[in-house]
Amino acid sequence: MPEPTEDPYLWLEDVDGPEALAWVREQSTRTDVALAGTDGFAELERGLREVLDSDEKIPFARKVGDWYYNFWQDADHERGLWRRTTRDGYLADQTDWQTVLDLDALSAAEGETWVWHGATFLRPERTRVLVSLSRGGADADVTREFDLTSMSWVEDGFYRPEAKGDLGWVDADTVFVQTDFGDGSMTSSGYPRIVKRWRRGTPLADAVVVFEGRHEDLAVEGVHDQTPGYERDFVYRAVDFYTDELFLLEGDGRGGLRKLEAPDSADKSVHRDWLTVRLRDAWEVGGATYPSGALLVARLDDFLAGSRELEVVFTPDEHSSLESWTWTRTHLVLNTLVDVRHRLDVLTPESSDGDARLVWRRSEFVGAPESGTVAVSAVDAEESDEVWLTVTDFLTPTTLSLAEVGATPRAVKSAPAFFDGSAHVVEQHFATSKDGTRVPYFLVRPADLPADASTPTLLHGYGGYEVSEMPAYSGLIGRGWLAGGRAYAVANIRGGGEYGPRWHHAALRENRHRAYEDFAAVAQDLVDRKITSPEHLGARGGSNGGLLMGNMLTQFPELFGALVCYVPVLDMRRYTKLLAGASWIAEWGDPDDPDDWAHLRTYSPYHLHDPARDYPPTLIWTTTRDDRVHPGHARKMAAKMLEAGQQVRYFENVEGGHGAGTTPAQSAHVWALSYAFLRSVLG
Repeated sequence: MPEPTEDPYLWLEDVDGPEALAWVREQSTRTDVALAGTDGFAELERGLREVLDSDEKIPFARKVGDWYYNFWQDADHERGLWRRTTRDGYLADQTDWQTVLDLDALSAAEGETWVWHGATFLRPERTRVLVSLSRGGADADVTREFDLTSMSWVEDGFYRPEAKGDLGWVDADTVFVQTDFGDGSMTSSGYPRIVKRWRRGTPLADAVVVFEGRHEDLAVEGVHDQTPGYERDFVYRAVDFYTDELFLLEGDGRGGLRKLEAPDSADKSVHRDWLTVRLRDAWEVGGATYPSGALLVARLDDFLAGSRELEVVFTPDEHSSLESWTWTRTHLVLNTLVDVRHRLDVLTPESSDGDARLVWRRSEFVGAPESGTVAVSAVDAEESDEVWLTVTDFLTPTTLSLAEVGATPRAVKSAPAFFDGSAHVVEQHFATSKDGTRVPYFLVRPADLPADASTPTLLHGYGGYEVSEMPAYSGLIGRGWLAGGRAYAVANIRGGGEYGPRWHHAALRENRHRAYEDFAAVAQDLVDRKITSPEHLGARGGSNGGLLMGNMLTQFPELFGALVCYVPVLDMRRYTKLLAGASWIAEWGDPDDPDDWAHLRTYSPYHLHDPARDYPPTLIWTTTRDDRVHPGHARKMAAKMLEAGQQVRYFENVEGGHGAGTTPAQSAHVWALSYAFLRSVLG
């Protein structure tokens, strides 16, 4: 493969440049006219908009004190309402909500396009919050102080100007702040590298430095643990995506930093008395060796004192991995995957007979669902052993249950059925990749599927960052694709987390090709089973999944009839120079390192593109306000394909950040374009 020559499309990296935006408008208009003019588009878009605007969606809530908070968007509140209710109100069939903040009204009053980024409460009073808002959905945001008693912004309260960063409460008059303080204060990835302590009533410029990371780091953050009786301060230093350090600020929180001496590659967190460590790599300590993927628990005070008595509460095997875990006040709930199917376990620390040493009693989670994708989270880990239990699958609307650990869950909310799932069935299959690895995938197919390879089928994948792709109910997929007797598949390829760190490690950096070979193997398996054929098989993926699509386009075009590639990474030569790109070096490698570029060039779609080759019809879309994955990736790839006369359509939403849009209308339109494109090509 020849070395890349000068990039003729660098001008498209100028996000707001007049020439670049003129090109974007021209291409987006062409795509809009072509696809929005197809038969049935208006009905398709209207159906997707109904899903996003529905008043019957589950209003997932966060308990804070006596209130249950929810952020809500619908047809009348496109930018959204932050609202709250009581426990009885939330559990009632009809909930009476109190509006806390109306983002549509705020946006109109301030002439902005505010997007909700969350709120952090000051405890124990819980009457003050730090609210984060983004313009147009970008990762960069502002933080403002809000009073829940007066329901108003605090005059001369804490305010952080727009940047990537955050504020976090220490006490009523103090916050940790990490933000853009000026030259040299941000990492090469574009995130804060300095943590400061900021006192109320003083200029931000006078905030006191607590910790400084390096320019090459990913990010840093100061965190105050507000748990009553366990108040303490931590500093988190992310060296890269998979390497971090956790420090305890000793004394009154203004003393020295003490590093928790667990592996930098491990996930480390603290809950009350406990330190939990989830290993990405094997760890030899205290005369024992703990395997990659294991979850360990220790008393924090004992660990800081030098003890290395670690309790192994989960050990993976060939078929299982730890998907997640959550602490309640007195229990640890484990959510594991066994061949990409969920299992729940409860662990409880208890004193052993006549001994001060604790043992961990393991029990099954009472009433755990037997199928579907399951998510468990504590309702209030400070005060109770209640958990939220969310269950979903491809064909059954999502349900939300409330459970006291040890008691049978009670369903409290359910999503509406946006499509008739009775016409389809769900199956799990395994494809064999190029190196012989068995790769699982889920298939949603018509129950009366004709075995003639004629069924239009859409294959979805991601394959990176240890993210597991699980079955989930989607009214958008149901209405946009499954309707009309089509099939949908989800590939659990390497690079993901379906089998824990080993599954992820297997496709890191120079081994990234395995993820692409896995996806191609799943596509081939769908053809071999006569579910579909290449002319009827499409694929889609976004972000890292967009890189996956770029490699399907340039390396396996013969397998697909159409591709949808959104908010993608595609130029692996320049990705580290664009916005947050440097933060992903741990996943892919550094193109400025000749050894890394040797493998990066083998899966850089922008450089693998061959103007003389036939490629399947492709839709590429992104957003101007995506400040995570630079829109230049999508723009430049589309420009190359257009110049070569290849079948590509391009669309760019002005708003949306790293997604389809910030309002239901924007999202419905982009997804309608995507499904209209796929339908027009695949059937």
